[in-house]
Amino acid sequence: MKPDENEAGKEPAEEKKEGESLPRHASESSVAPTEDDDDDEGTKLELGPKCSLKDQLEKDKDDESLRRWKEQLLGSVDMENVGETLEPEVKVLSLSIISPGRDDIVLPIPEDGNPKGLWFTLKEGSHYRLKFAFQVSNNIVSGFKYTNTVWKTGMKVDSAKEMLGTFSPQAEPYTHEMPEETTPSGMFARGQYSAKSRFVDDDNKCHLEINYTFDIRKEWASP
Repeated sequence: MKPDENEAGKEPAEEKKEGESLPRHASESSVAPTEDDDDDEGTKLELGPKCSLKDQLEKDKDDESLRRWKEQLLGSVDMENVGETLEPEVKVLSLSIISPGRDDIVLPIPEDGNPKGLWFTLKEGSHYRLKFAFQVSNNIVSGFKYTNTVWKTGMKVDSAKEMLGTFSPQAEPYTHEMPEETTPSGMFARGQYSAKSRFVDDDNKCHLEINYTFDIRKEWASP
């Protein structure tokens, strides 16, 4: 969610492999540029017809060894969260910014994904992590990933993504905490930024898109 003041005006770096961590300010080579929107649209792999998770669990249920293998593969699946539909449903429940020595900044998520006004403020040179919770229902979501693009004065200054993994339906929310990052500092780093965060799966289905603005200032905003 941070911009890198050294990225403006540079040619994009080569895209990282999926599964690597988000960029840290201290390592320019760790920045993972990606297209603003459907960057993986042209590389989607067709794996054949889908099957609902309920049907998958019902298949070969009398085969003890196969049943055990499925349980090991899927983990603890909550049957109350398994539907007949083929499409998984992922609901992002919360987003928080964690910084040492400070209370967590819990960010409200509007229904339309577009927070009104300034969403949050970061102190320049500060260390922080992004943490979010999400719930999966109906079916397995595969290749679930987070992407983030940041602009300042109309110029893209940072673009990154992180592969989160594959998740089966369950009542208990999943939580994910990003690697620690450091906000840039200095006169040119301070100011207002616009950004877009997306949560997308292997089928290029966007489960949540958030368009927002944030500030980097000399000090944290007053609570």
